[in-house]
Amino acid sequence: MRAVRAAIPNQERERRSDAVAALVLALPEAARVRRVLTFLSFGSEVSTAPVLTAFRDRGAAIAVPVLRDGRMEAVEFPDGAALVPSSYGAMEPADRIGVPAESVDLVVTPGLAFDASGRRVGYGGGYFDAFLPRIRSDSTSVGVCFAEQLVAEVPAGPDDVRVDVVVTDAEVIRPANL
Repeated sequence: MRAVRAAIPNQERERRSDAVAALVLALPEAARVRRVLTFLSFGSEVSTAPVLTAFRDRGAAIAVPVLRDGRMEAVEFPDGAALVPSSYGAMEPADRIGVPAESVDLVVTPGLAFDASGRRVGYGGGYFDAFLPRIRSDSTSVGVCFAEQLVAEVPAGPDDVRVDVVVTDAEVIRPANL
């Protein structure tokens, strides 16, 4: 799936990331967001920059994930924050001011593949799977990907957590069987 995603030309990836952002921002749940947690994309991932900028322009506080002692935590990401490389390649804030998971209204979730039932294949650490149960029950988790990353079925184990909504550059999928 990494190779499939990497085969999308850069300009096309940028255009399609804008399409993903537009669909995320049009979600009814996005209208009430006071704090969003979004990963900082890198490599060939869907760019989260358009989503991050739009939520910031709407006045929402931005948080991003970091790893602390093998556990994913949310930290503030104010405009202009200094970034440093993480151990896994993404950038993250140099200053790590934690925010409670319960304060997050919407989580933009990465993945290598998603299916229509909201299952996802991440990057193997289980960090989002451990974090998502800590958000409020009225918060929304949104998996973002390119259309090619949507597959018929993602194998799932007992610790895998489904996302509430899957957004590709072509569609919004609301799994009915959560």
